[in-house]
Amino acid sequence: MEEKNLTEVTEFYLLGFQVSQDLRMFLFGLFSVIYCGTICGNLLIITLVSTSKILHTPMYFFISQLSISDIVVITDIVPNLLHVLLNNGAAITLIDCITQLYFFCGSEASECLLLAVMSYDRYVAICNPLRYSTIMTSGHCVILSITCWLLGFSIILILIIKTAKLIFCGPNVIDHVFCDLVPLLELSCSDTFIIHIQIYVIGVVVVLIPSTTVVLSYTSIVRAVLRIPSSTGRQKAFSTCSSHLIVVSIFYWTMFSIYIFPNLTIPLSKILSLLYTVLTPLINPIIYSLRNKDIGKAVQEILYKSEIW
Repeated sequence: MEEKNLTEVTEFYLLGFQVSQDLRMFLFGLFSVIYCGTICGNLLIITLVSTSKILHTPMYFFISQLSISDIVVITDIVPNLLHVLLNNGAAITLIDCITQLYFFCGSEASECLLLAVMSYDRYVAICNPLRYSTIMTSGHCVILSITCWLLGFSIILILIIKTAKLIFCGPNVIDHVFCDLVPLLELSCSDTFIIHIQIYVIGVVVVLIPSTTVVLSYTSIVRAVLRIPSSTGRQKAFSTCSSHLIVVSIFYWTMFSIYIFPNLTIPLSKILSLLYTVLTPLINPIIYSLRNKDIGKAVQEILYKSEIW
């Protein structure tokens, strides 16, 4: 009888935003527009990189991989979030919750690694320009990309398998907008000590090491750029890194604010979670498009070809 009571919770209830109906309808419309804009923007980046010859470079290849990660994240989060908003909360089964958590954590882990690889790419381009074409070959870029995806989703799978074996015996209400790891662990009746150890280890592999790589890469880049005698040359060198640096800053700032400072209030935690799961995937293609002349040329090239046809 005791065992039956321990295993009877097989679904959870996501509270979402407990606000007025008018505000929920506004948020529903807002997130719907953001979702459509994010999908279109990132698909445009992927299409341009795949079809335009001027974008067949390592930097744009990694940008397209980042766009894939953004599509996975927002598709994993927003459709269910819209359902929660429409119903002022919604039930989600344990398996669906675990699945959402897996794709969310896996894609975020892969994105951390991709951002580190992109910073390495900029380091080689600026600090070792003569060897850039021999180091960052197409085969090397593909291997680095596959490694990021496989490592990100594989290391998260270990954590997810352990989480799926937890016993939930109530309560089953998750005061969040999606199935995040911390709110889920708080509902478990099992000992989560091992899982917290795994979280720290995974954090070192997919957050601390990549962020350290980014910092070291840009430290070397700044030193190299400051040695350039002409101001025009320094400005041109910095311009090749500015978009990536903005994306990295937004991504890590929002993620660190949640997981490094866990004592945030629940409303603030929800808002910050949406910043890097919903808003960041929308901002990324905008930043790369607005601050990049090559992407503008690729768009003009496609428009010109469409007019010919």
